[in-house]
Amino acid sequence: MAWFTDRHCFMLAVTFYGLATIYSVFLWRKGFRRDEWVNYFLLVAGVALHTLAMAKRGMTLHSCPVNNLYEATTFLLWALGLACLVYSLLPRFKFLAAFTAPVLFTIGVFALMPSLDPPHGPKPEFSGALRSIHAATILQSYGAFGLAAVAAGMFLMQRHDLKFHKLRALLSLLPSIQRLEYITFRLVAVGFVLLTIGLAAGSQLPRHAGKPYWSDTKVLWSALLWLAYLEALVAYKKFGRSSRRFAIGVILVFVFLLLTFGITNYYSGLHN
Repeated sequence: MAWFTDRHCFMLAVTFYGLATIYSVFLWRKGFRRDEWVNYFLLVAGVALHTLAMAKRGMTLHSCPVNNLYEATTFLLWALGLACLVYSLLPRFKFLAAFTAPVLFTIGVFALMPSLDPPHGPKPEFSGALRSIHAATILQSYGAFGLAAVAAGMFLMQRHDLKFHKLRALLSLLPSIQRLEYITFRLVAVGFVLLTIGLAAGSQLPRHAGKPYWSDTKVLWSALLWLAYLEALVAYKKFGRSSRRFAIGVILVFVFLLLTFGITNYYSGLHN
């Protein structure tokens, strides 16, 4: 068996995500009172290996690697990890990595299950740029929603500490509660736009006869997510939903996304 395959690279990436998760526990116990770059560079190493894994798989397929549940999940994680690294370069968002690392590690371990990555048969057929736009925008929207859930969790933590007058909130290097609220909303809005583009592009893809687009399990699930995030955005912006309820809703919808992603992909006639 050849060593240093794309799966080996991804396994090493998950290992670094695990190390970052362990280090994150120490950051949480310190209350984020001092600037730490160790966690960030652990994630940099993980994302670099993750990128190499995707590049190796993509060069094998001569296409964006989103042909089964393993590839789709690793693409989703890669989008989330890359977005986290970019945001963590901002002075007030250095500890975003400490909240994202456990998400990357947990889902990465799940993605390594052999049943999610069956051997490829003949090289898959692709319909060109439209399919790539569909896959890329949908998966990048998941990354944005994941970061929004992380920011919402940070918001709820800061809100709890301020409500109960904890000194940790004053000494914390986390962003202000107002900025976390703003970032959560913007990330959800960006993810919603990407999801809308992805669904629209998918509706134009060629399909086999007898496989309507809008009655497919995965498409209906994506439309449900679209409605859930639309409701959250409209209720927060137009009808005065509280910041706390908005943040909790963002987290719950993303948890639903994670728990049902594989199930809907399995039962989808167009995506499985």
